[in-house]
Amino acid sequence: MVIDHSFYMRLALREAWKYQGMTYPNPAVGCCILGKDDNILAVEAHHKAGEPHAEVNALQQAYYKLTDDDAILALKNSADIHSYLLVHHNGIFSNSSLYTTLEPCSHYGKTPSCASLIAELGIKQVYIGSNDMNKQAANGNRILSLHSCNVTTELLKEESEALLYPFKKFLDSRFIFFKWAQRLNGTTDAGIVSSKESRKHVHALRDVCDLLVIGGNTVRTDRPTLDARMVHGKAPDILILSREQEFDETIPLFLVENRKVYIANNFEILQKYKNIMIEGSAKMFELTRHMVDYYLCYLAPSFGGEEGFKSVEEKFEILNVNKEEKDIIMWMKRI
Repeated sequence: MVIDHSFYMRLALREAWKYQGMTYPNPAVGCCILGKDDNILAVEAHHKAGEPHAEVNALQQAYYKLTDDDAILALKNSADIHSYLLVHHNGIFSNSSLYTTLEPCSHYGKTPSCASLIAELGIKQVYIGSNDMNKQAANGNRILSLHSCNVTTELLKEESEALLYPFKKFLDSRFIFFKWAQRLNGTTDAGIVSSKESRKHVHALRDVCDLLVIGGNTVRTDRPTLDARMVHGKAPDILILSREQEFDETIPLFLVENRKVYIANNFEILQKYKNIMIEGSAKMFELTRHMVDYYLCYLAPSFGGEEGFKSVEEKFEILNVNKEEKDIIMWMKRI
């Protein structure tokens, strides 16, 4: 039987996109593991910087599926999972194949080397989407090859590079994405648009972004907090884009501790930040069109409101679509 390797890499890519924007300053990465007879043992992703990488999460789940040893599921620290697998694997991965969207890391940083773990577990087939351009973490392919692992690179390279693009921007300069929520008729006004689950997703993004940009009229009208309370996270610094410099400083966003709030009629302050979220509607979209890398849309299955993107003309390439409990979440770039 001919194996469709692209199918399994797409499973890894789809899982990774669920955590795009949440892993900063790490890249979003996905991993799929096949066992004997090519049955799927695990599809996992890297969830947050400092936590286990995608390969480790997948190996943890695969080990449990193969052994029913639930002791491994209680382990949260990457080094602990590494150690447990090395002691208890007993060769169960010898017939397994691993698909990962990014070359496994070779160095021991906040987490141990994924490449060394994969090699020592005896996995002989590894398929990789993108090679790692980060010099500190690269050379994972070399480690695998030295342990007689058959490494296939650049599988679905274009799709993997699209997933990795924000990380490349972090390394070189900054990544800027524009987020909005709209109804099916393109409106963004008249109260809350997206679901609770989508708003929680936004708070998770705010937790790791450095700076959030918002328009002055939105601040005056909505009097927002713009924090990450739904995930118990940190609040980003704020740039209020406004010609008028006077604001009511009892608006909640001004009262968040350990936060810088800038009020300016330009974007110069963005030069000091690496991971930047812009929130807004049509006017902010037009003002930032020249600087935005990716767009993130929360599409609610409803009609209503009056104002939004009805008069905006633009074409996008959809990079990923994910359905939350109620809304559709789309990562896109302008064509």
